[in-house]
Amino acid sequence: MSRPKGLFVLPARSFELIYGSELAEQIGRLVELTHPPMGPDDALAYPAALAEAELIFTGWGSLTFNAEVLAAAPRLKMVFYGAGSVRGTVTDAFWERGVRICSAWAANAVPVVEYSLAQIFLCLKKAHQHAAAYHATRRMEHLPVAGGYGSTVGLVSLGMIGRTLAERLRTFDVKVIAYDPYVKPEDAARLGVEMVGLEALFKRADVVSVHTPWLESTEGMIGGEHFRLMKPGASFINTARGAVVREKEMLAVLAERPDLFAVLDVTWPEPPAPDSPLFTLPNIFLTPHIAGSMDAECRRMGRYMLDELRRYLRGEALLYEVTRERAALMA
Repeated sequence: MSRPKGLFVLPARSFELIYGSELAEQIGRLVELTHPPMGPDDALAYPAALAEAELIFTGWGSLTFNAEVLAAAPRLKMVFYGAGSVRGTVTDAFWERGVRICSAWAANAVPVVEYSLAQIFLCLKKAHQHAAAYHATRRMEHLPVAGGYGSTVGLVSLGMIGRTLAERLRTFDVKVIAYDPYVKPEDAARLGVEMVGLEALFKRADVVSVHTPWLESTEGMIGGEHFRLMKPGASFINTARGAVVREKEMLAVLAERPDLFAVLDVTWPEPPAPDSPLFTLPNIFLTPHIAGSMDAECRRMGRYMLDELRRYLRGEALLYEVTRERAALMA
């Protein structure tokens, strides 16, 4: 039985991070790789490569599969996207053609969960504030903390990341509350999570952690009124998308309320303007979008795509296939 013909199409940097020679070799044992890995511009400039491809392996910096690209790839059946959101990669023409796509969104969720979990407990101990005070005063003075026993963690949205984080938090002595209007009561019960309204979550939580995708319906869903509800000394963590927060309103409250603390791995825009208060307010811990997969962590995404390829070739259901309906709800 002949092997399907495949092609790697993504920038060289993305190829090395996600697949590398080891995973590419393993994929090459299952698929006839008709050409060496090529960047999107090279693929467009050499349409014969696209014309042969039944399977395309890609990732960050992918081609956008619009009508022009699809016309150049008449045999294309499946795209393996070794990164997270497929937004910007797929188009209406892609769905209408019936090409399938799977994504490594679940693999990319792993380090986001790890980062969020770490920051939740650092915030409960006010580790960032303690460190700043220690550096400034050289004295061992302790601030009052909520701590990791009996405190309340609030999760905004229970998608893949929020649910996994809720499951991890069950092993700790904290109460987990969550806001997500789409979660069924039985799912919340299974996770051990109390579902509450968004205002109640901000009012009750010692730490609020946001995991909401950036959709038209979620843009600016968190505003100044939510931050004003937060209890004294509470913390806010955003590893989702900056655009779900009304940033100017958040900054105004953080300036008024130095007792509050924000850990922001995402902003909108990215990076912020050089004169943004995000860089100067002392109660903000700002990181440059590092929660997702970085360096060696990216290889997990390539491994997930290899596993999906094996399932595809065996005719099994794919674990991480993205449908048109699911894509509309992803970040």
